[in-house]
Amino acid sequence: VQLQASGGGLVQAGGSLRLSCAASGRTFSNYAVGWFRQAPGKEREFVAAISWSGSTDYADSVKGRFTVSRDNAKNTVYLEMNSLKPEDTAVYYCAARDRTVRSAASYAASYNYWGQGTQVTVSS
Repeated sequence: VQLQASGGGLVQAGGSLRLSCAASGRTFSNYAVGWFRQAPGKEREFVAAISWSGSTDYADSVKGRFTVSRDNAKNTVYLEMNSLKPEDTAVYYCAARDRTVRSAASYAASYNYWGQGTQVTVSS
């Protein structure tokens, strides 16, 4: 499956952005999708994930501010980001893994497919 992340940009603190992850190539509904981010000089970290059945997981740092959802008819997963903070600044990546994978959603190595990333910059 091929993934294309989009929707990043520059926003002021307190603002909102919606990222999209468009998939192609295989039956998208069979895949769980995760969002990860990497800030300059920092390791990649888990942000949120949605399973093939629609259950969701979030990092503590984004709970209550970010919402992940999916539209299988459009082969797209969304990350709605509200109340953005400067510390949310990073390149955001979406990734996909088969529905049969049992590892924790936050385990990046369990994802087989990765998009190219989209830059999110939050100014103070």
